[in-house]
Amino acid sequence: MIVTVAPETSFIFLMMFCRLGTMIMLMPALGEIIIPARIKLVVALALTAVMMPLVGDAYEGLPSTPFLLAWLVLSEFMVGLLIGAAARLLMSATQVAGTIIAFQTGLAFAQNVDPTQGIQSALVGSFMAMLAVTMIFVTDLHHLLIAVMHDSYTLFKPGAALPLGDFVQLVTGIVSGMFKLGVQLAAPFIVFGLVFYMGLGILSRLMPQLQVFFIALPANILLGFVLFMVLIGVMMSWFLGYFEETIIQFTA
Repeated sequence: MIVTVAPETSFIFLMMFCRLGTMIMLMPALGEIIIPARIKLVVALALTAVMMPLVGDAYEGLPSTPFLLAWLVLSEFMVGLLIGAAARLLMSATQVAGTIIAFQTGLAFAQNVDPTQGIQSALVGSFMAMLAVTMIFVTDLHHLLIAVMHDSYTLFKPGAALPLGDFVQLVTGIVSGMFKLGVQLAAPFIVFGLVFYMGLGILSRLMPQLQVFFIALPANILLGFVLFMVLIGVMMSWFLGYFEETIIQFTA
């Protein structure tokens, strides 16, 4: 038995794989650095095969010239790159919050390689980033990411001109919102650090003979851990709400 694949079918599959594969390589939860590249490749191929009957009609057939083919490949890659990178930026809010918390609790020098970002960062930030990825899967928000891949063919038609101005405006808003959210998540620790060190300053003036440093460092770390334990649930809920609210903008 001879199995033949029409050129149009192969063309549509490869174009969809170009867009979806780029998204999966960048999107949070689905495209983390700790996930082997072969696994991400298999997921991209599987999602392409599943979505092809649903959105394959968005393609109008084989381009008539090599120039049009190159433009279509480039536009598909750019759509996947821009959407995936915009979603990836959201995860940086946990790094911003974790870094601020680490500075306020005296744990800034405790660093390791963050498995989600591939860079060295504070342990608190790495923990929050890994917890955020876990919570995305637990709360089924990764289904929303798959819905974004499907709806991208409604928002961005294959071969159409890319709204680069809108993309720049959206990414700028995401970056500013990410930093804002990171500071908001760490706000209780900023207040804690301000009150704690102000109290130590007053104590050192009232009791000059007291070795404030030997009392402050263990107390700062202990109180920081207690505060972190109390607030981590609210912080992650706030982050997931912001994550969902932002990702929904990419759905039709």
